[in-house]
Amino acid sequence: MKTYKIALIKGDGIGPEIIDEAVKVLDSVASCFDFDFEYEEALMGGCAYDITGDPLPQETINISLNSDAVLFGAIGGQKWDNLPREKRPESGLLRFRKELGVYANLRPAIVYDELINASSLKPEVIKGVDLMVVRELIGGIYFGEPKGRDENKGWNTMVYTREEIVRIAHQAFKIAMTRSKRVCSIDKANVLDVSQLWREVVTEVAREYPEVELSHMYVDNAAMQLIRDPRQFDVMLTGNIFGDILSDEASMLSGSIGLLPSASVGAKIGVYEPIHGSAPDIAGQGIANPIATILSASMMLRYALGENDAADKIDTAVKRALKEGYRTKDIAQYDAKEVCSTSEMGSIIANYAAK
Repeated sequence: MKTYKIALIKGDGIGPEIIDEAVKVLDSVASCFDFDFEYEEALMGGCAYDITGDPLPQETINISLNSDAVLFGAIGGQKWDNLPREKRPESGLLRFRKELGVYANLRPAIVYDELINASSLKPEVIKGVDLMVVRELIGGIYFGEPKGRDENKGWNTMVYTREEIVRIAHQAFKIAMTRSKRVCSIDKANVLDVSQLWREVVTEVAREYPEVELSHMYVDNAAMQLIRDPRQFDVMLTGNIFGDILSDEASMLSGSIGLLPSASVGAKIGVYEPIHGSAPDIAGQGIANPIATILSASMMLRYALGENDAADKIDTAVKRALKEGYRTKDIAQYDAKEVCSTSEMGSIIANYAAK
């Protein structure tokens, strides 16, 4: 029997609750296959600062790099908002991504038929939406130098190297080969030199994937098209800041941020996490939606461990739970048969996944 080593970073707020449910589902589906899991917990975020004085202890980096994958909850909260920037939970997360070299953020946006009325968009616009945003994660304006501010001015620098663009482009095209074989590269090449390089390099990489159709779109138009006709997209490839914004926009096609997972992958390790935050206002109340984290665990099985059949069982279990009317509080108004707690929803999905 194979044993996979998984680093668990529960984090702050609702993080511990939703990670616990994902672990429950992972253990349930593992019982159907010839593998199991060995978990090791590590600290990051506000909880890490409270205990160690550092939002990202070196031990967490070591544990993560010595694992097969990282399953991560969420970090942050008002409690730590007044700390110096380098001590805030978000700074620890940025440093974590850089230390692990997870350069590609994969964010699927799927509209479930059972929740089609949960979106603010018309059902006929979003029915059948299934797209993937591939966002470059450790370059661009968030990491570019120089940066700084004085009393009257602040400045940041958007930088991309050819190597950084090549590797994220390959990631997008490889994913497209497993889907509908379409990549739309998002940039601002009409005004930004860095985007002109981005477009040039992506076009070069595309020649290595002749089966994949490549198109280009300016980011402002892409933001509009996501609302006007989201089904036109299969894989959306873009840089860090544009991807940050567009993936959050895409998440609302589904109607609840509590439904959407993500993966951050690199050459050494992958980090799997829900796209939502730590929601400290509902922490400990048992009402958080664990589905995004459970689906992140499914992405971990698929992309990190190659356990596609197990991932399929989790995805099917989630769809069955929604089809049969089980809802957490955030989506309870949409054809709920039964409103579930965080733990109850996890148990329902775990039960279905084990069958």
